[in-house]
Amino acid sequence: MYSQNAYNVYKSNSVNYASKEQLLLMLVDGAVKFSKIGRQAIIDNDIKRAHENIIKTENIFYELMASLDISKASNWGKQLMSLYDFIVRRLMDANMKKDEKIMDEVIPFIENVRDMWSEAYKISKKNK
Repeated sequence: MYSQNAYNVYKSNSVNYASKEQLLLMLVDGAVKFSKIGRQAIIDNDIKRAHENIIKTENIFYELMASLDISKASNWGKQLMSLYDFIVRRLMDANMKKDEKIMDEVIPFIENVRDMWSEAYKISKKNK
């Protein structure tokens, strides 16, 4: 009981005191995690769990889309927005069809987004 409470306090503090960049990394890590849970739930035929986790993943990408200022990011931002849009559409397809193959297709894209933001974060920390 105590260790669970301590973990919850730690988790809450890590979010409350994280930088924008660290929050972004937490979001994309969550997207990878939830997409994989959703995929496994499809395999397990746990429809409710699959739906909930795929929706969580979609919501993360909607948040990423809402926070992306295309006017400041030029062509790169438009390409990133297109990638986010593709991911959301494929997640919707996977969720409606409960299709593990679609999840197999989209999860590497989600992991690539996470890896890209992780690398950008590392580079930004070196340049400070």
